[in-house]
Amino acid sequence: MGKVICAGLGPGDPDLMSLRSYRALQGASNVAYFRKKGRTGQARALVDGLLPDAVTEHAMEYPLTTEIHFSDPEYNRQLSAFYDEWADTLTEITQTKDVVVLCEGDPFMYGSFMHLYTRLQGRAEVEVIPGITGMSGCWTATGHPITWGDDVLTVAMATLPEDELAARAANTDALVVMKIGRNLPKLRRALETAGKLDQAWLVEHGTMPGQTVQKLTDVTGEVPYFSIVIIHGEGRRP
Repeated sequence: MGKVICAGLGPGDPDLMSLRSYRALQGASNVAYFRKKGRTGQARALVDGLLPDAVTEHAMEYPLTTEIHFSDPEYNRQLSAFYDEWADTLTEITQTKDVVVLCEGDPFMYGSFMHLYTRLQGRAEVEVIPGITGMSGCWTATGHPITWGDDVLTVAMATLPEDELAARAANTDALVVMKIGRNLPKLRRALETAGKLDQAWLVEHGTMPGQTVQKLTDVTGEVPYFSIVIIHGEGRRP
């Protein structure tokens, strides 16, 4: 029997992929990856030119992304059925072969693969290869350490309610905010309420071609959903 190997691909630059993930790609007979309908898929784009010629590809196309708010029961119903179906498919493949699932960043850090991982328990052997997180690539791109000494680092989603974002920003030393996109105006207001707007940096396309690093106060217009806002800690140091 084969197994499911989830390869963490790192933050975007192929040079930041681990040697272990690279070896998994080089030996792959089957690869699976998530993508939005009509798109190549970010994970698949990261490995372009790195896969064997004879590899069989399985595009796992989300039934929806932002068409329905995640609080709607229909959102969970459709995504749950999607993950159930692909857990079945991956299990079937492993009856005879390995299948490598591609995952941006680290698979256990807000990745879609986690929803397959829980469904595969007891059904297939699963190996998870960790990767450098997208947030790590972004705070490194700013050229400043994210934490010092005893600094507390908080990771939050910009999809949270405004008052909760403000509270979490006010009660931490260093902050990473993910899933920006159309939530940017709300995030700006929350950071201003917390007194930290002037300390915030916005990184778009971290470690990838087209990377930009700007003070958030200098940003105008819309930003991609997968942009990351960084506030650095300023804690204890020798």
